[in-house]
Amino acid sequence: MSDSGFTTQTVHFGHRSDTTHGAVHAPIHPSTEYTYHDAHELAAVFQNRKKGYTYARTGTPTTAALEAQVNAMEGGNGTLAFATGMAALNAIFFALLRQGDHLIASKYIFGNTNSLLMTLENFGVELTLVDATDAAQVAAALRPNTRMVFVETIANPGTQVADLKAIGDFCQAHRLVYVVDSTLSSPYLRPGRDFGASLVVNSLSKHIGGHGNALGGAITQTGLYDWSDFPHIYEQYRKDDAHTWGLLQIKKKGLRDMGGTLSSDIAHRLAAGAETLALRMDRICGNALALAKFLETQPQVVRVQYPGLASHPQHQRATDFFGTRYGGLLGVVLQPEVDVFACLNRLRVAALATHLGDNRTLILPAAHTIYFEMGPERRAQMGIPDGFLRISVGIEDEIDLLQDFANALASR
Repeated sequence: MSDSGFTTQTVHFGHRSDTTHGAVHAPIHPSTEYTYHDAHELAAVFQNRKKGYTYARTGTPTTAALEAQVNAMEGGNGTLAFATGMAALNAIFFALLRQGDHLIASKYIFGNTNSLLMTLENFGVELTLVDATDAAQVAAALRPNTRMVFVETIANPGTQVADLKAIGDFCQAHRLVYVVDSTLSSPYLRPGRDFGASLVVNSLSKHIGGHGNALGGAITQTGLYDWSDFPHIYEQYRKDDAHTWGLLQIKKKGLRDMGGTLSSDIAHRLAAGAETLALRMDRICGNALALAKFLETQPQVVRVQYPGLASHPQHQRATDFFGTRYGGLLGVVLQPEVDVFACLNRLRVAALATHLGDNRTLILPAAHTIYFEMGPERRAQMGIPDGFLRISVGIEDEIDLLQDFANALASR
């Protein structure tokens, strides 16, 4: 089935990879511990000389099935699942970076990720935030101690599209680890390895799970980075193919030691949700473009930030990268005289909630909620005024969405 389409492969993945009793879904394995009849075999699994399971904190057959499913989507050489997307990011940074290392990151990133980067600075990691829509700014930030570059494919919430391919080429030339967060685009729009990523992060809670009923995250190693170039791989993990060392260290130091474990029950739920990723994304992208075009014509709106609009600064780049699908996130700035809260309270279809990549359209006032802790100066740097609305578009009927926002904007 390797030559089949995206959805065909995803839908049939479970029963093709695990045929236990002919089940079409990989089974849930709730066991915490795993026993062996031979002590030599148990030791071999612990020492990474043989595949197997030891303790559920480092994985179960159910989480492994989800990992294989995501890995197939991303075209990687290995994937690790975590309890949340933030746990996945923590695992990368704390397993691979050390005091005195330099990290270059996009200044247009998710609020909690920004908070995590501030925490890294407290541990002695040097940080430079740049406008990642311009690869030249990444290049200008290079230092002798630079180890890693981190960007999002499409920024949350401003929808800036990073210069992904050029940054990937730069990282390859300078042997830097290139971490790409693909949460907003998902592997369906474009796998991260196409941009030269070393590691791809997906929040499984968002588009891949899709139903707002499960938290999870994943790291996929693309196999494009030779970890023998990276100075911080522990000696015990420098075995076999050097293209696999990074993920092994992340598993041992970032998953096992930090404990951001995904449960089997949740992994099973996420795997089932992933089966309809392509169908949902097609509908979401269509709705998002229609809503963006509608909102752009409304006098109560200052601007609409959506890569599918010709007015978006990176519209052509987004088209080159993703074709005619531009994701489901909109950044909308209302006129100063519009009462943001009154407008939101008039919505009847869109739900007031802090999440994205859901079946439902979700909306919130970004400056007053997820970016409130940053303060006005940092929000201004990121282009998030008080009237900024983050809209994650869902799969509702298009006409209902447009009418809902028309009604909400009709009165001031």
